[in-house]
Amino acid sequence: MKFNEKLRTLRENKNLSQEMLAQELNVARQTVSKWELGETTPEMDKLVKMSEIFEISLDDLIKDNETIISSTEGNNTNTQKLAGLVINILKGIGIFLIVAVVLNIILVIMGIVTFKTNKRVETVEHQEELVYNENYES
Repeated sequence: MKFNEKLRTLRENKNLSQEMLAQELNVARQTVSKWELGETTPEMDKLVKMSEIFEISLDDLIKDNETIISSTEGNNTNTQKLAGLVINILKGIGIFLIVAVVLNIILVIMGIVTFKTNKRVETVEHQEELVYNENYES
């Protein structure tokens, strides 16, 4: 996305008119219009101020790239982005804990089944031993 397109998108996402942005930057509305039409480009001090207004890095503001700036992404503050990241981490931890508990329950059930099977084998061996002893003693 070229600078002039990006400028217009960012301005609209912030619900700013050309006039309002011009006032913030201490320029005429026609100057903002020329920037958005790609007829002229702003000076460095205006670019720095724009990056602050739009909460975007200078690189992201001036470099031609294919980044599409959504209306919600353009308005996110660093705090909101951090909160979203923390929420995603907590979701991941929650999923991990659920999987761990389910696996633990499965292992416990398998242990009970194995214990009962071993007990049956011991019972059969004990019965065979008793039969053997009875036959041997007689």
